[in-house]
Amino acid sequence: MKGEAFNSDRRGFLKFAAAMAGGCWLWSGGMARAGGSPITKTIPSSGESLPVIGMGTSRTFDAVGNPAMMANLGAVLEAFFQHGGRLIDSSPMYGSAEQAIGILLHGIKQPDALFAATKVWTDGRESGRQQMAYSRQLWGLERFDLMQIHNLRDWRIHLETLNEMKSQGRIRYLGITTSHGRSHAELASVLERHPFDFVQLSYNIEEREVERVLLPLALEKGIAVIVNRPFARGSLFRKSGDKPLPEWAQAIGCSSWGQFFLKYAISHPAVTCAIPATAKTHHMVDNMGAGYGVLPDSEMRSRMAAYYSSL
Repeated sequence: MKGEAFNSDRRGFLKFAAAMAGGCWLWSGGMARAGGSPITKTIPSSGESLPVIGMGTSRTFDAVGNPAMMANLGAVLEAFFQHGGRLIDSSPMYGSAEQAIGILLHGIKQPDALFAATKVWTDGRESGRQQMAYSRQLWGLERFDLMQIHNLRDWRIHLETLNEMKSQGRIRYLGITTSHGRSHAELASVLERHPFDFVQLSYNIEEREVERVLLPLALEKGIAVIVNRPFARGSLFRKSGDKPLPEWAQAIGCSSWGQFFLKYAISHPAVTCAIPATAKTHHMVDNMGAGYGVLPDSEMRSRMAAYYSSL
């Protein structure tokens, strides 16, 4: 998209957001932050700490051209930062999500705490360079903190480019992703042979196949792990339904099934953070609550998994 159209969409959104003053934006600004400090984990390759709950944008931030949706997502984004969030993950694959992020960040005065992560998802060296440059334009950033090769697409070519960009200071970290149980054998082979700062994969209390090879491998190689689909695209909630949480979940600070599922995912020793996606402010606040208090130990994790299986 050309800059003129981009700026026009941004101006239109900001006018709409201003008209919403006293609505969701101010309401979001008045929300109470969860008590204490967010739980953080360390990126092995650098020692930098990240909060264990980040934010995904797949299916939720494809909203450019819909002022009402954009205003709502502005409240969601503000809630994320107000509750200690840092890492936002996106991709050129997610429709207009990257453009929406750029517009919204501009509207709330981009916070210093932002840890910006996106992906390269195309074939060819030059196409990859152009796509990453366009993503920077859409986000309005000088550089990304993390650039990931999406679903291993043309990973050999893009890895050369990312290593070059990292050495020049044009990105801080490089990573590679998979989702929905894809290409695990190939991903393991790539991680065995090449140094990566991050790997992103699907993991949740029901889909635990990555516990066998990929998560132990990440621990061994010192690779930070980002978990996508921590709710299995909602299927975990369909199973839990309106059943009550077990009373013992209070011991780890869980007040909802969402927090129960997130705490299971982020408590694995290899996992650095999870990136649930939502377009609802109250869900964002609930998700962020999982990043406070304590994390379950191995005994509690086994108890959680067994309880979920019994539902």
